[in-house]
Amino acid sequence: MSDFFMFSLVPLAVAVVIGMTCALLGNFLVLRRQSLIGDAISHVALPGIVASFILTGMLASGAMMLGAGVSALVTVVMIELIRRLGRVEVSAAMGVTFTSLFALGVLLLEWHDAAGVHLDVEHALYGNLESLIWFEGTGPYALFDPLALAELPPQLARVVLVGGLVVAFVAVFRRHLVLGSFDADFAASVRARPALVDLLLVSLVAVAAIAAFEAVGSIIVIAMFICPAAAARLMTDRLGAQIAWSQGFAVVASVLGYVLAGYGPGWLGFDASLSAAGMIATVAGLLLLATCLWGRRRHPAEA
Repeated sequence: MSDFFMFSLVPLAVAVVIGMTCALLGNFLVLRRQSLIGDAISHVALPGIVASFILTGMLASGAMMLGAGVSALVTVVMIELIRRLGRVEVSAAMGVTFTSLFALGVLLLEWHDAAGVHLDVEHALYGNLESLIWFEGTGPYALFDPLALAELPPQLARVVLVGGLVVAFVAVFRRHLVLGSFDADFAASVRARPALVDLLLVSLVAVAAIAAFEAVGSIIVIAMFICPAAAARLMTDRLGAQIAWSQGFAVVASVLGYVLAGYGPGWLGFDASLSAAGMIATVAGLLLLATCLWGRRRHPAEA
């Protein structure tokens, strides 16, 4: 029990909170056909991370996350500008922005010779859930010990804060989100401000992605923005039920993926463990595949 509280409680909690947060936003991205925006934001963190190192000369995670956040916001603005001024589809705008900013990050690495420095990019892009160890969590009683709680990894408080912000946003703007997702013209006619709500939605996607980078990486972020919401869409045609299904899928993927990553190889006789982030994303993908095969609304004629 002490090993679970010390080594697994915080990583599991972070994975579940991030999964549910991304899945909640993912429902509206799926309905708006903007699912890949999470992918774009997750990958264009590279130029922001490199720029933060060039400007500060430090490898501090706070500076790198700030740089990644600025890069994500620039991505949002570029996508909207290209889409509106160029009058192209959002997928085309995301493709141009993704390739341009990622290439800029590579050029910055080479230009300033930062490639020879150990930039902690793998944590921002791939995550490292296993490193979130709660050294003071030696048992259940630690949950009621203020001194032990003060030693919790800061990533947990960060993702919980972002999760609460996302829940509050959806609760306050639920009507506007629904109207804008299904009929933007009608939403504008009833003063639901679809453009503003869309900007807020994409901005929160960026905030959620950046908050998750250091702890879980872009693998889980991309998977959780798309897979639980898409799977839930294949289970029901009611938005409330879809959100509930997506939250359930996110929890199942997070818990089952984490357990399989840590104990699955041992059950098969291998003395090793797998990446928790990678396994969680894999389970999320398998859940989507299962709903594609056996979901209630899997046939186009039923949509």
